[in-house]
Amino acid sequence: MVDVNDKLAYFQAITGLEDPDLCVEILTAHGWDLELAISAFTTTTNHTPSPENPASGTTSTVPDGSGGGGLYSVSQRGEPSHPSGPSSNAVAPPGLAWKIITLPISVISGSLGLISGAIGLGLWAAGGVLSYSLGMIGIGSGRDGESSARLVSVSAVGNEAMQFVASFERDYGTRRPNFVSEGFMDALQRSRNSFKLMFVYLHSPDHPDTPLFCERTLCSETLVAFINENFVSWGGSIRASEGFKMSNSLKASRYPFCAVVMASTNQRIVLLQQVEGPKSPEEMLAILNRVVEESAPVLVAARLDAEERRNNIRLREEQDAAYRAALEADQARENQRREEQERLEREAAEAERKRLEEEEARERAAREAAEKEAALARMRQEKALSLGVEPEKGPNVTQVVVRFPTGERKERRFDSSAKIQTLYDYVDSLGCLDVENYSLVSNFPRVVYGPEKLLLSLKEAGLHPQASLFLELNS
Repeated sequence: MVDVNDKLAYFQAITGLEDPDLCVEILTAHGWDLELAISAFTTTTNHTPSPENPASGTTSTVPDGSGGGGLYSVSQRGEPSHPSGPSSNAVAPPGLAWKIITLPISVISGSLGLISGAIGLGLWAAGGVLSYSLGMIGIGSGRDGESSARLVSVSAVGNEAMQFVASFERDYGTRRPNFVSEGFMDALQRSRNSFKLMFVYLHSPDHPDTPLFCERTLCSETLVAFINENFVSWGGSIRASEGFKMSNSLKASRYPFCAVVMASTNQRIVLLQQVEGPKSPEEMLAILNRVVEESAPVLVAARLDAEERRNNIRLREEQDAAYRAALEADQARENQRREEQERLEREAAEAERKRLEEEEARERAAREAAEKEAALARMRQEKALSLGVEPEKGPNVTQVVVRFPTGERKERRFDSSAKIQTLYDYVDSLGCLDVENYSLVSNFPRVVYGPEKLLLSLKEAGLHPQASLFLELNS
C-alpha cells in the first residue's frame, strides 16, 4: 500500500499545489483515492443555482496558471448568452440517463487531467534538474529566492500562449484581437493594472463552427478595434494545458467560447459574461458593449481608488522626503556644531599642550642653567683651591698679568715650576668669562699657549720671571 506521504507528494507534484494542508483536505475529502482526487481537481465542480434564486450564479475554481498551484474562485454574474432562442429560466437538474451518457466524457476528462498532470510532473522534474545544474554553476535562484522550477513552469504557460498567437495568425491573419503572449494569470494582472476587463477566447480547433466564427466575427475589423480598445485579450487552445484547465474552470460546454472576466479581491475572479456558440459581429459587439457599459462604474471607481492610493503614497513619500531632509539638515547642523566644538577643544588642548611644553622647557632650561652655574661655581672653587696660596716675591716666583677682552686685567704670582695649565685654572677660577673655549697668548713674540703646551712649566715656556698675556677667544 502506498504511503500517505508518498500520495501527498505525488498529488502536490501533479497538481502543483504548494499548501500541504490544502492537499490533505482534498485527499481526505476523496478518501485518499489519488486518482479520484486528481480527477476532481482537474475537472469542473458545478454548483447548480437553487430553484428559489436562479440568478444567484455559479462559482468554480481557476488554477492560477503560474505553476504555483494557487486557486482563484470564479463568480459568475448574470446569465450566460446562448447561441439561439430566448434565455430560459432555471433549468432542471440533469436526469440519471444524462449522467450515464456523460459518464464516459467525465472519465475521458479525468484521464486527460491525469495526462496533463503527468506532463506537469515531467516539467517539474526537468525544472528541478535544470535548477540544480544552474545552481552548480552559480545561477540558482531568481529574485526573492524563487526556484528555477518555478521559472520553468512560468515559461511553459507563456510558451503555450505564444504558440496559440502564432497559430491563430497563421490560420486567420494578423487582424485579430491583441492576444497577450503570457499566461492567464499574468494577463489578468495586466488587465487589473490597466483598469480594463479581460476578454477570454477558448479555441477549439476541431469544432466545425470555429473557422467561420474566427474569420467573420472574431477577426472582423469593427469587433477587433472595440476589443483592443476596451479589453486585455487572452486566448488559449483547449488542446493546451492551460486552455484545457480554463475550459473546465469557466464551464465551457459549447464552442466557440468567449468570456469576459474581471479580477476581484481575495483571489476571486468575477465572470461577467460568457458567450457560447457562433455569433455574428453585431451580436458580439452588442454583448461586449453592454458588459463594458455595465462595468464602467466599477472600473472608474477602481481607477480613482488606485489614483487615490498613488496620491497618498506620493504624498507620504513627499512627507517622508521632507522629514528626511529636515532630519538631515538638523543632523548636519548638529554635526557642524559638534565639529566646531571639537575643533575648539582641540585648539584649546593644543594651546595648553604648547603652554605646558614651553613652561617645562623654561623650567628645564632654568634647571640646566642653575646646574651649569653650580657646576661652574664648584669648578672655580676647586680650581681656586688647587692654586694654593699665592707665593711671595722671590727668584723662583713668576709675575703673570692676564688681560681680558673687556679690558679688565688680573695679576698674580706663581712658582716658576707651575704648569701652563695652572694659568688656565687661575683664569677659570676668576669667573670673568662665560665661555670655556679660549687661549692665552703673548704678543712679543706672539706665542699661543695651547693644549700642546699645557704641561710646560712657566720657566720652560719662557714666561719667567714675568709675563704679560692676553686672553683670546677661540671661534
